[in-house]
Parts: sequence; structure tokens; C-alpha cells
Amino acid sequence: MTSASQPIGVFDSGIGGLTVANAIVNKLPNEEIIYFGDTAHLPYGDKSADAIRYYCLRISKFLLDQGCKMIVVACNSASSAGYDVLLEFFRNQALFVNVVDPLVSAVAQRGFQKVGVIATKATVQSGIYHKQLHRVSPSLSVESLATPLLAPMIEEGFVHNLASKAILDTYLAHPGFADIEALLLACTHYPLIRPEIEDHFQHKIEVFDSTKVVADEVASKLAQNDLLNLEKRRPHRFYVSDYTQSFEETTRLFYGEAIQLEQYQIW
Repeated sequence: MTSASQPIGVFDSGIGGLTVANAIVNKLPNEEIIYFGDTAHLPYGDKSADAIRYYCLRISKFLLDQGCKMIVVACNSASSAGYDVLLEFFRNQALFVNVVDPLVSAVAQRGFQKVGVIATKATVQSGIYHKQLHRVSPSLSVESLATPLLAPMIEEGFVHNLASKAILDTYLAHPGFADIEALLLACTHYPLIRPEIEDHFQHKIEVFDSTKVVADEVASKLAQNDLLNLEKRRPHRFYVSDYTQSFEETTRLFYGEAIQLEQYQIW
């Protein structure tokens, strides 16, 4: 039997998903988080769909073995390639939330005519945002662009400076974005450069990222299933599949405070 006191598992290809984990902690301070960053295989954006599905299954099994009542797939590439497989294997063992569906729902409610999407190569190639947005809003025009330099740029701390501005300006000058009304940041790294993106468009379009909408979806699903934890939480745990000092130093940028990473070999 699943109980409210069990933790929430959150996983990503690396440490970008910490932006989502932090949003969940801020929204639900009583919940315990177990985070797993698959730093041994990052970035997922350059991996095949089959490889990503395998990683998702193995990581989810690890989180289920830790007793998680819910698993949040805090990675757009993993959500695109692996979410359906996770439901097929594990839907009876825990609740699942991905980062695509809440973002799509938030955008679809606004009645836009044309939106842009920036994401990893894997997410763009999957076509997941085109498919999901057209499912809920058939007349919506969607322009997607793979922006593979952004995630490593952010992980190296190149944000809010001339280098990041030059790369962003080059990507966002994409002709297909000339008449968009909104831009979806379809990677969990990108909330960290959201202010720069808004500045590029002179705050004339709406910019959406997955942090708040995913945290809201987590809260809603837990409440619907009577699984909200009302007691004081236990300490969060943060695991990675490959540890380096630089990863730990970078976590403050993504999570908003210093955390301790523990290496855990699941491969």
C-alpha cells in the first residue's frame, strides 16, 4: 500500500532537473525528495530513443526500490522517449508525472496562434510538443528549434554574460520565431536563462518553463490520491550516477542552495 509519508522520486539526465525538484520542494515543503541525476550518461539529448528508454526504466526501478510514491520525469528528452514505457511497466506501482504534459496544458489554455519551442535535439526530433499541442489545439502553429549548446553552456556557469547572450541571440534570431506569441522552454536547464530570453524578445511574448506547472501537477495528483504528506519531512537525498566536484559545485545554480551529492552505481 502506498502511503503519504513515502518520498517523491525525481530524475533527470544530469542536474538540470534540480530546477523542478526545487519547485516541488517550495510548493510542498513537507514532502521528501529523492533525486537521481544520470550524470554518467548525460546529455540524453544526443542519445537514441532506445537508450533513453533503458535509462528511464533502470532509474525508475531504483526509485521504486527506495519506496517512492511518485516519480517525476524531470527531463524533456526522457519524458518524450520514455514516459509511455514507464507507464506500461510501472503504472500500478507509483504515480508518474512528466514535464511535457503540464507545460502543454498551460500553453494550450491561452489561445495562442503560434508558439515556439526550444529544446534538445532528442526532444525536437521526437516531435512530442507538436503532437501534444496539436492534440489539444489543432489550429496552433508550432515552430521548434534544437538548441544543443544551451544546456552545457548553463552547466558551465555561462549565464547572464556576453557569451550566453551571443549564443542565445543567435538561436532566438531563428526566422521561424519572428511572429511567435509565446516560447516554451522545453529543457529543465532553461529556466536559469529565462530572464535573458525575455530580454531578447523585449518582454513582448510570454515565456513558459516547466518548473511551476510541474510542481502544481505534482501537488494536484498527490491530493487527488490522498498522498499529500502532512507531517514533517525527512531530509532530501540527491544521487548521481557519476560524481565530480564540478557537478556538486554547479548544483547551487540549479537548486538555489548547496546540496550534497552521493554517487550511486545502478549500471
